[in-house]
Amino acid sequence: MISLKRNKYGEFMNVNGLRKGKWVYSPDHPEFKLSRSKFDDFMSCKRCFYLDRVLGIKSPGLPSWALNSAVDELLKHEFDFYRSKDETHPVLDKNGYGYIKPFNHGKIDQYRDALHGGLQYKLPNSNILLTGGIDDLWINTKNNKVVIADYKAQAKEKEVTIDAYLSDVFHQGYKKQLEFYAYLLEKNSFSVDDTGFFYVANGRTNYNMFEGSLNFDIHIIPYQLNLEWIELALDEMVKCLNSKIIPEPTPHCENCAFNSEVLKLAEH
Repeated sequence: MISLKRNKYGEFMNVNGLRKGKWVYSPDHPEFKLSRSKFDDFMSCKRCFYLDRVLGIKSPGLPSWALNSAVDELLKHEFDFYRSKDETHPVLDKNGYGYIKPFNHGKIDQYRDALHGGLQYKLPNSNILLTGGIDDLWINTKNNKVVIADYKAQAKEKEVTIDAYLSDVFHQGYKKQLEFYAYLLEKNSFSVDDTGFFYVANGRTNYNMFEGSLNFDIHIIPYQLNLEWIELALDEMVKCLNSKIIPEPTPHCENCAFNSEVLKLAEH
């Protein structure tokens, strides 16, 4: 897609495709923030990650998922209602998780705010501050451990089952996302439950009329967390940031392919 930059008034803005200052990595920075999404970028394509974070070449932006964001916001309000009453959510109870309640923690809003707060952890022997904005924290009242939860909105006709959802090739990143948040929680001295959850709102399309209403089926998807891979990947990411060599293109990366073809044209 073609991305045109506008300001908040809808007016076109000139762009040069370069990042500046705190958004470009240098070992001399007193602190360099690196978000969960940028860690995802590293896991997806080291070359594109390096061009962005080290060389400051900004990739075109993507539109926000407004409907998904609306669902997230409403679910936060909904869970906050039961949090204030110190009660489990009826959907959790219905699905056999009545022993899990929204976690009433004083910093929940801060942890949710990815832009101005989020969960944070400074990597040892580096200037990198990892950050991530969560959707929700629950508490397992059986073991008093914190449960990481993530809201997901979708619209698929296939039946939503635990196995199908977790094995979906497009959901593998979701699992890494949940594990990254659990890692940050542990580094912030929380005792984290081995099981995280996806709260999946699946939009139903089997209606004849829209009539201004979108109906959802709700599915609670438990996922057994595995954090063993994270520190090795973080070590590799730090080495990548401090390297003087641009990583090779990733064969299945569309951005790499696009840039490669542009370079070929420029050489002629």
